[in-house]
Amino acid sequence: MREVAHLTVKRRIAVLFLGAAAAVLFLWLRLIYLQVFLNPSLTGYALDHRLRPIMVDARRGTIYDRHSQELAVSVSADAVYAVPAEVKNPQETAAVLSKILDLEYGQVLARLTKRSAAEWIKKRLTPEEARAIREAALPGIGLVENPQRFYPNGTLAAQVLGIAGIDNQGLEGLEYQYDRYLRGIPGRVMAERDAAGREIPGGLRQYVPPREGYDLVLTIDRVIQYVAERELRRAMTETKARKGVLIVMDPRTGEILALANEPSYDPNRYNDFPVENRRNYAVTDLYEPGSTFKVITAAAALEERLVTPGRRFYDPGYIVVGGRRIRCWKAGGHGSQNFVEATENSCNVAFATLGLELGGERFYKYIKAFGFGEKTGLDFPGEAVGQVHPPDKMTTVGWANIGFGQGISVTPLQLLTALSAVANDGLLMRPYLVREIRERSGKVIERREPQPLRQVISREAARELRRILRSVVVNGSGRRAEVPGYRAAGKTGTAQIAEGGIYSRTKVVASFAGFAPFDEPVVAILVALYEPQTPVTYGGVLAAPVFQAVLGDVMAYLKVPPRLETPPPPGRGPHGEELAVVPNARSLFRAEAEQVVTKAKLRFRFTGHGQVVIDQTPKPGAQVPVGTLVLLHTADEGTLGEDIVP
Repeated sequence: MREVAHLTVKRRIAVLFLGAAAAVLFLWLRLIYLQVFLNPSLTGYALDHRLRPIMVDARRGTIYDRHSQELAVSVSADAVYAVPAEVKNPQETAAVLSKILDLEYGQVLARLTKRSAAEWIKKRLTPEEARAIREAALPGIGLVENPQRFYPNGTLAAQVLGIAGIDNQGLEGLEYQYDRYLRGIPGRVMAERDAAGREIPGGLRQYVPPREGYDLVLTIDRVIQYVAERELRRAMTETKARKGVLIVMDPRTGEILALANEPSYDPNRYNDFPVENRRNYAVTDLYEPGSTFKVITAAAALEERLVTPGRRFYDPGYIVVGGRRIRCWKAGGHGSQNFVEATENSCNVAFATLGLELGGERFYKYIKAFGFGEKTGLDFPGEAVGQVHPPDKMTTVGWANIGFGQGISVTPLQLLTALSAVANDGLLMRPYLVREIRERSGKVIERREPQPLRQVISREAARELRRILRSVVVNGSGRRAEVPGYRAAGKTGTAQIAEGGIYSRTKVVASFAGFAPFDEPVVAILVALYEPQTPVTYGGVLAAPVFQAVLGDVMAYLKVPPRLETPPPPGRGPHGEELAVVPNARSLFRAEAEQVVTKAKLRFRFTGHGQVVIDQTPKPGAQVPVGTLVLLHTADEGTLGEDIVP
């Protein structure tokens, strides 16, 4: 019995010993695992608790124009931060900082007494503020470099570039659209601290430098942008328009060479300007284009072979559609005219007729093919879609109105992109603003190439339409857009603004959209002036001269050689009398028209009491005997222009 009990005790002792040995072995293995295998991660975990970082913003990438001229850069600036645990006298320190930095005392004190490892007091210090902070040598207060965004050209391309915030983030424009490329990777300044947040004497200190962002190279040309803004600003001053847009595009590639909006702002001081000044109206805002949209109607009609240059229209001054009378802008109408003359005259009746003949299904197909009712795909935030109603939601009257550009809403960018397709032999290109994304070293990360979208109309139809639009400038309402030697083509527009479902009789958008040279287009330009405060509001009078000024400077800058054309001298009449060529006096003021007609050895007489010639008899280009009387028909003051509807 004793032997059995003795044996049981021994067994229990052995089990206990083995258990203890196993526990010791487990502890040793666990210790080895912690000391050897987990050492790096545990050390890092401990350091993370003791190392309190101060984040350092990376230098944002530079934004260049197409010729590597700087448009947006990052410059060195200081930022001041506090380590609350090391601030010995928060009240006194707050008083000193608030005085130096021009901040509220309570705001600074709240940050100095906050239970956190570190607090930003102010970023983007002036050199004087940074110097004063260093001289004050306040305990717990430190300075660190923090890059500041700077726009060296001030207001130039402000709505395109956008702005960057105080925390190095893109807020608007391309700064926002490409923020993930421009922003870079932040760095860190770290110091080893105890649980109370105090720096450990002799403790570990680390500096992880930030990684700079990528640079952008834009399609924008700084010189062309300057010309566009200068001329748009001048037009705004002269017409007292509420806002204005001017876009210059290469129709062959879709590259935007200039994009100007007025009123503008300085992105270096954006808080000093109204918020609406930062809107890129050309991309984000809609308007009814008016007669400039007749280019699209003409393109569809030519492609569908509904019209030829010689087809005749009769305009009695109105057209009745669905029991509703739609008036032409010219009282009494234009009478009998061929299609080229109807386009020169911007005849609403002719284009309403074509809108009806195209019909909803066909017309809608071309409108969508030209890119209306959808985004162009521009690499810019907030692009508007536009408003195009499908055939099942439109009336017959609606298609007649769209034929001359009312009842449809577009962005200026959409309209110029569509016009550029006509200039580009019918091939629609996607517009874009950024050509390259590259490292600071110059290595290209991404290169954007021109992107064809679709063939909207045939090459033959596009070239026929370009010749007709050239005639609008030579003989029609676009006379003021002509630049000798560069053979411009285009279309005027004076569209009424809809308010509460009713077209205003006083508020209009005066515009001109065109390209040059008409047979080998290099640039396409759109000018739109919203709500000009002038007695005469025609697009041919207000917007076409802006187009002319920009085109002349741009073509000279691009070194496009002018092709001066000397017209053949007029012949002799059937009885040997001397003949003269009737000049185009349309869109000219009385004094200008008088000078032009007199120079051609012709007599003149004005009809109407307006200040601007809206039509003439005989037509421009006609050969008549010297001394023939030319009747110059003028518009009454306050008459709206091409797009009057009931």
